[in-house]
Amino acid sequence: MTLADGYRFARLDDRRRLAQVLRLDAWAFPTEIPIAELLSVEHAIPWGRAWAVEHERAHDGELAAMYGAYSLRAFPVPGAETACGWLTWVGVHPGHRRRGILREMIAHHFADCLERGEAVSGLNAAEAAIYGRFGYGMAAEQVSLTIPRGAELRPVPGADRLGIELAEWDPERHGDLIAALHRDYARVPQGIGRPGWASWETPELRRAADQDPPELHRGQEALRLLVVRDADGAARGYARFRRKSAWSRNTADGSVHVRDAVALDPAAAHRLWSVLLDLDLMARVETGPMPLDAPILSLLVDARAAMPVTNDLQWIRILDLPRALVERRYAAPVDVVIEVTDALLPRNAGRWRLRAEAHGAAEVSRSEAEPDLVLDIRELGAVHLGSVSLAALAQAGLVTARQPETLARAATAWSWPVAAGADWVF
Repeated sequence: MTLADGYRFARLDDRRRLAQVLRLDAWAFPTEIPIAELLSVEHAIPWGRAWAVEHERAHDGELAAMYGAYSLRAFPVPGAETACGWLTWVGVHPGHRRRGILREMIAHHFADCLERGEAVSGLNAAEAAIYGRFGYGMAAEQVSLTIPRGAELRPVPGADRLGIELAEWDPERHGDLIAALHRDYARVPQGIGRPGWASWETPELRRAADQDPPELHRGQEALRLLVVRDADGAARGYARFRRKSAWSRNTADGSVHVRDAVALDPAAAHRLWSVLLDLDLMARVETGPMPLDAPILSLLVDARAAMPVTNDLQWIRILDLPRALVERRYAAPVDVVIEVTDALLPRNAGRWRLRAEAHGAAEVSRSEAEPDLVLDIRELGAVHLGSVSLAALAQAGLVTARQPETLARAATAWSWPVAAGADWVF
């Protein structure tokens, strides 16, 4: 890792440098909110695992670039949880571009992750074209919806017997409950779980998830909470949302903006969405990122009317190939030799034999045998969460298979019964 002359890495340890970080961030990601107001907001900056790039002739502590990483100890992968260094807060000041700074920050991040024992890195990409060249593969998509008020849902037994609680959001009262429900959803359906469903593991992430600063309301009301409870009072689901009032020719045209919504069983999902879709003076419910197979899509009688919009969400980079492949589970038995290219981390390159039983432990070792599949580390990251198909990548010419039946077996093994994804960008 060699920065251009005059540049150096410096660790960002605490909030004393927040103003400098926010000034750089405003150059990288323009915002209408004044920095003076943003200083009072809780930002999920991973202090102590955030790094600045400084120039020796910088004025007033101006940063040339920065990046951070969240230390996720329980990031869900198919059938398991693993340690992951989640790349975030990446930005380069426009006055310091075209000097190889991003490349050096990525190399610095890879080395840091490997030193910490993290076999994979992940990110949400602000621009889809940037990170593939560093070996990140697009591993999970998202869907957002705009659902008309009163949209009909298919019936679910027991939904009408569940109670609801509506309250103004209060992190002191509700924070622990909501964090637990959100974390538990990573293991739904039972025995399968949802890859990619990251929880607010670090203190910075939890504080940012709990906050509701007026500076970020943008014309909407303060955050509201809906909790679904069973007959014993146990919470089975929740939604956090805001309403925005609007009128069109004396007709109510308000919107409900769902920040996050989780249900641990089908009845709770039905009850939760029934309430959100029937709030007075609202014309529609708008959702943020959700997995492609979120229950609401199956519950809607007319899912087309919800105007689903899909986009990329999670990108995965394999850093320690044998560990990463061992630390996940496979949907079917597999015994395959893969030949992998990796321009940035040559230790991953070469031929590897993977053997695993369905949903059982895997073994990975070096091999001299002829490869069954040939692919780049980017494609291996893309299939790591089980939602992107090896066969689909082969159709695009990105994976080469020696025999069609080998490709079919491997694609089945790498798949997973539910779509990978999350309900927030981090």
